[in-house]
Amino acid sequence: MFRLKRTRIAYLHDVIMAGVSFVLSQYLRLGDTIGWYASEYLWLGTALFVAVAAGVFATTDLYRGIWRYASLDDMLAIVKAATLTVLVFFPLLFLLTRLDDVPRSSLIINWFVLMALLGGPRVVYRVFKDRSLEAVMARSGRRRIPVLLVGAGDATELFLRSIVRQPEANYEAVGIIDDKEKRVGRRMHGVAVMGGLDDIPKIVGSLAGRGKKPQRLIISRRDRLDGQKVSALLETASALGLTLARLPDLTEFKSGLNERIEPRPVALEDLLGRAQTVLDRASMRRLIEGRRVLITGAGGSIGGELVRQISDFAPSHVSLLDSSEHALYAVDLELSERHTDLSRRALLADVRDRRAVDAAFAQERPDLVFHAAALKHVPVVENQPVEGVLTNVLGTVNVAEAARQTKVSAMVLVSTDKAVNPSSVMGATKRLAESYCQSLDLAAGADGTRFVTVRFGNVLGSTGSVVPLFQRQLAAGGPLTVTHPDVSRYFMTIGEAVELVLQASALGARGSGGSGKIFVLEMGEPVRIQDLARQVIRLAGLAPDVDVMIEFTGLRPGEKIHEELLHASEDLVPTECAGLLLAAPRTANHNLLARGIDELADTARSGARDQAMAILHRLVPEYRDGRDQALRTAAS
Repeated sequence: MFRLKRTRIAYLHDVIMAGVSFVLSQYLRLGDTIGWYASEYLWLGTALFVAVAAGVFATTDLYRGIWRYASLDDMLAIVKAATLTVLVFFPLLFLLTRLDDVPRSSLIINWFVLMALLGGPRVVYRVFKDRSLEAVMARSGRRRIPVLLVGAGDATELFLRSIVRQPEANYEAVGIIDDKEKRVGRRMHGVAVMGGLDDIPKIVGSLAGRGKKPQRLIISRRDRLDGQKVSALLETASALGLTLARLPDLTEFKSGLNERIEPRPVALEDLLGRAQTVLDRASMRRLIEGRRVLITGAGGSIGGELVRQISDFAPSHVSLLDSSEHALYAVDLELSERHTDLSRRALLADVRDRRAVDAAFAQERPDLVFHAAALKHVPVVENQPVEGVLTNVLGTVNVAEAARQTKVSAMVLVSTDKAVNPSSVMGATKRLAESYCQSLDLAAGADGTRFVTVRFGNVLGSTGSVVPLFQRQLAAGGPLTVTHPDVSRYFMTIGEAVELVLQASALGARGSGGSGKIFVLEMGEPVRIQDLARQVIRLAGLAPDVDVMIEFTGLRPGEKIHEELLHASEDLVPTECAGLLLAAPRTANHNLLARGIDELADTARSGARDQAMAILHRLVPEYRDGRDQALRTAAS
């Protein structure tokens, strides 16, 4: 126990307090007459009391608690130690002095003083840390489901207090897991820190032998565990017959100690294994605060998250543009509830309609534009390529030209990794949209509209993504369908993707990295879709290939086995933000590109599908359709 520095300091503090308590108790009993007593008695009594206290303190559980989380359990340990010290000291003092001229009541006073000097500093330290006296109070309650908590931090302590305070609580904490060696063997509200992550099977076996086998592992601090560790915990829990859950983040607690704190299912984003990127939120606020912002595709997954995060940075006005009435209504309603005083307007318009776009810009006069409107589902666009051209290419041109004509400060194009070496119409049209915005940014000059392009991969939970599909298939009993055993994709959460989009916008709007470049979000390692499907099954407490099968259906038109974030010719330039890369892809002359896009748009409007595809191939030389991709896959 004494190998820990903090424990040695606490022990030394308590021994000193024992000596102070003896002298102080004599003074409280005798007052100024203490000087009439022999100094030998005071020296002898103090030394003896300190020696007894030192031995008692070293042999009790006084140092298994953590001062930061001192509770009634720790106070009971202090009462026990103080009582034992006085009970041992009394007969020893009798043997040495026969208690001649020793006031008997001073021993009772000493008992109270010793408890005050041992417990007081702990309570003061706890109150100082919590900034609240109420947070120190806790009381016993009924607990039922045995759980093992992973992490000995603030969230764990708050959860333990919650189940103590609530008689109807459903959980009983039977142990805590923490990889910090200094915490192993200590206690938090009477619950022992039993070992590290690698010790879980042994700990569960030990608890089972005592009739306290946990039914659930509960993660308390997600930011302390990377995705690989969470995945390993999921595997361990499944092997031991346990379920895995997590506590809400501390920022999710709405009403502190009075709120019922319920564990939640572990989400797929907890398994991504992505480190949290440190963002410059001050620069994001400077970009948006007090400015008029227009968001196209505002009712979609990315557009909706843009609306939420942008509104939190206090713009003067937000314009929501979408072609879907229902989606527009939903995001407008959400925004009205999120920020009741924020000026806003919902605009029902299609970016393919140049007149509607020009009218919206003339009416709203935005300072910043975020262009998230697009057709993004590869198989759908593959079957209707003309629609993809009209929305993804012509729609981007319409928004970009309207932004330039109304002297918007910056326009941000939300792009996709499918634009790199595209094998689909969707990817090729997004690459052409990137090229157009690049050429405008190069032609803008110092005083013109900045055109910032941000490229990233798949986002978990977005409309039409694979995760909601898996969840629907799982609810129906399976099987879960995967196109190819080796197919992989880059993933990040919607919230993180939009945060990085805003960070890139702040850098690009002030010209960081130069003109005509593309910001690429650092997506981490690609994830095999087959592995993702297996994780979805395990999170439901089921066994892959036993309870639920996985079925391979074959690649769909336009799909790749592996996506790429960068073209071979795109050189990377470092940025100020660790989560952002800056690519410098080849660019085309703006006038030549504009003429080619005009030709493509006219052809698409006429419905000439084959001719439109031929022009798209010419404008995006790296585009290879399904037949070319099949030949390349077979050759490799």
